[in-house]
Amino acid sequence: MALKRPTTLLHLPLAPASTTAARPLHRLHAPTLRVPRPTPFVPDVPTFLTLIGRNLSAHSARIPTWEALFSLSGQQLREAGVEPARARRYLLWWRERFRAGITGIGGEFTQVKDGVAELRVVEIDSERPRDREATLTKGAGRRKVVVNVPATVALPLDPAAASTPAAAGDGGAEAEVRLTRGSAVPPSVDMTTAQLVTGVKIVQANTIGGTGIEPIKGYQGVARLRVKEGLWEQRRGHKVDGGERRKAEVRYKRRAQERKAAR
Repeated sequence: MALKRPTTLLHLPLAPASTTAARPLHRLHAPTLRVPRPTPFVPDVPTFLTLIGRNLSAHSARIPTWEALFSLSGQQLREAGVEPARARRYLLWWRERFRAGITGIGGEFTQVKDGVAELRVVEIDSERPRDREATLTKGAGRRKVVVNVPATVALPLDPAAASTPAAAGDGGAEAEVRLTRGSAVPPSVDMTTAQLVTGVKIVQANTIGGTGIEPIKGYQGVARLRVKEGLWEQRRGHKVDGGERRKAEVRYKRRAQERKAAR
């Protein structure tokens, strides 16, 4: 005896064949994403695109404002002319990192002037056991750190310019904070305005090293970090032997050819 199909099932509405038409309805209730504030090191769209690299700075004119940078969707970026697709994905990836407070070197700096930040090596008090004893390069109970400080007005971009009459100045209060070529960093750094720097290292007692760091020749313990193309760039990998999916096949064929040639 055949089972009867319940008649109630015949009156149920059919499910739509595709859910693509319903997706825009979900987007209407999507939460509004927060637009992070610009920072002294990243004040505008061109600087952000320059830092993340991959030639995205060429698309600066296609993204008019800072708000647009953090609100345009992938489709809108495509319509604006940001190509290829991997460039858009990379931009969206970096955008979400910046929104979450993840930046490259210099992103958290507060003392920046014209896209250039000044760094110095200073000694601070330390309670670490390994810093209790004095060494040739530091005092007892002290350790060396790198800080971001306000730019030294009297420090020229080119140390050779320090010997010129214009750099010599007229003396007075400004001459007291002037750095002398070859001298160590003065200890009187105002730590209320200084900011500890991560992502760098101290080498040879007073030299600051790290990605994009430019030591100033003739001034011990002083360096600069400036905005430059690709400073935060995450470089793409390259395929070896056809990539992950075809690697085994490519290598098998290569070994077969080598065995055939060896006969």
